[in-house]
Amino acid sequence: QVQLVESGGGLVQAGGSLRLSCAASGRTFSSYGMGWFRQAPGKEREFVSGINWSGTSTYYADSVKGRFTISRDNARNTVYLQMDNLKPEDTAVYYCATATSRGLSIIPREYNYWGQGTQVTVSS
Repeated sequence: QVQLVESGGGLVQAGGSLRLSCAASGRTFSSYGMGWFRQAPGKEREFVSGINWSGTSTYYADSVKGRFTISRDNARNTVYLQMDNLKPEDTAVYYCATATSRGLSIIPREYNYWGQGTQVTVSS
């Protein structure tokens, strides 16, 4: 059993920053890729960013490229999402997830454990 707990969400003005954290327990964290997804009201869940098991490979959705940075600390079993220059369209519930392999993926079905989500609201 794997537990993922996100934190760091909140309300921020456009142009501001937030740092999301996702703490993992119950499995060898360092053996698997991790990802961040988000879901806005009335929309499907979408990929935001992914990172491989060692942190040497990352990938971003075009909508966040250059503004968001994913990282991981395997000693702390934690993955982070630094979000800068936030825009109102970034408003969503953000979820972290554990991949089924050591690599990263943009496909939700290739992630088998999900956190409960943390709300990010960006005001204009």
